[in-house]
Amino acid sequence: MATHTAALMRMNRWVILAGYALLTACTQLLWLAYAPITTQTHHAMGVSTGAVGDLAIIFPLVYVILALPAGRWLDARFGQALGLGAILTAGGGLLRLAGPSSYGWAVAGQLVIAAGQPFVFNSIPKIAARYFPARERTTAISIGSVAVFAGILAAVLSGGPLFDAGGLTLLLWVQAGVAVLAALWVLAAVRTPAAFPGDPSVAVSLRWLRRDRFMWVLAGLLFVGIGVFNAVATWLDSILTHFGHGGASGLLIAIMTVGGIAGGALLPGIVARRDQRRGVLQIALVVTALAFALLTVVHNPAAGGAVMFVAGFFLLAGLPIVLDWSELHAGPERAGSAAGFLLLAGNLGGVVLSLIVQAVIGSPYLSLGVLALAGLAGLALTARLPARGAGAVPPAGTGRDGGTAQDTGAAQDAGTAREGGPA
Repeated sequence: MATHTAALMRMNRWVILAGYALLTACTQLLWLAYAPITTQTHHAMGVSTGAVGDLAIIFPLVYVILALPAGRWLDARFGQALGLGAILTAGGGLLRLAGPSSYGWAVAGQLVIAAGQPFVFNSIPKIAARYFPARERTTAISIGSVAVFAGILAAVLSGGPLFDAGGLTLLLWVQAGVAVLAALWVLAAVRTPAAFPGDPSVAVSLRWLRRDRFMWVLAGLLFVGIGVFNAVATWLDSILTHFGHGGASGLLIAIMTVGGIAGGALLPGIVARRDQRRGVLQIALVVTALAFALLTVVHNPAAGGAVMFVAGFFLLAGLPIVLDWSELHAGPERAGSAAGFLLLAGNLGGVVLSLIVQAVIGSPYLSLGVLALAGLAGLALTARLPARGAGAVPPAGTGRDGGTAQDTGAAQDAGTAREGGPA
């Protein structure tokens, strides 16, 4: 019976991943619901545009608080934790419908959705580790990560047309309907037993993260990568306004996101097979620094679009590459905690870099210079990464902080299989 169940699950693993990817995209769709229509929402709710912007800022702040507890719970009780994330995502979407034009109900709904986001996001490597064989995990992580960018793109492209067609009521109903569908899909999926459950007794604490230099370097890279993207999404309109092209910002952000979807779909599998993760991350950071330096002298929207596509292709592909590397290093049992730690750093980067750019937003050259320097800072961090392999093993004598030497060996064997060598 157990063999039959595992075989059935393996057949359905892509269906499970599809439902999860839809839920992940929904978290972004709901997060940025009001961002593309800030001015219209300001008039509909009778609040300032700054207050409308705060509806999006809620998410990274809540993520910083819940990222590590959510990751640990996912490692210990995966089905319960992801199920809660699905319920909170759909529930928050429905809660906003209690008063589509009410700022209070909007805040309440955003808080509930934001509370569910860490449980959903941190599951990207866990879904891959639980339901996919080693050779397919990079692909699964890439799909889960690309869903993040797809949700952002859907929010940017659909917000205006939906509002024009039926105001906030139609916009929120459509988003809630998709979120409910995704939540029901995931709630059904998590009832399926894992084909590769791992050893839950290994994930006993978070102490291993404090001593793991490799994970701290990866966290620094996501601090830069996600931080740069969030800062661009927040301030590109103001930067381009100084150059007389403020109206092009939405299109350029969409182009950058499309580039990220293409890069996230293509690059992780290639670099994993060739075991060249560090090299591609270095290329991504060099391209990022050059792209924003170039924008200080190239102000034409068409040329800017080409620059943003290339920057997005490499920069945003760094997310699935880093998450894949972290799962390979930490092992399936700790993939949730590892992802929580890394995405916590990324959200902090989004807040910090956005505030730094805000401090110099009066000068578009300084603003773009900050983004270029962030890329160079990330490039310096990559010197501490191994050229190849899964990364440094956890501190000697701890296995994986409670695991055994056999656990570490198993992780190394899995890494060999993921990179195309003998398992």
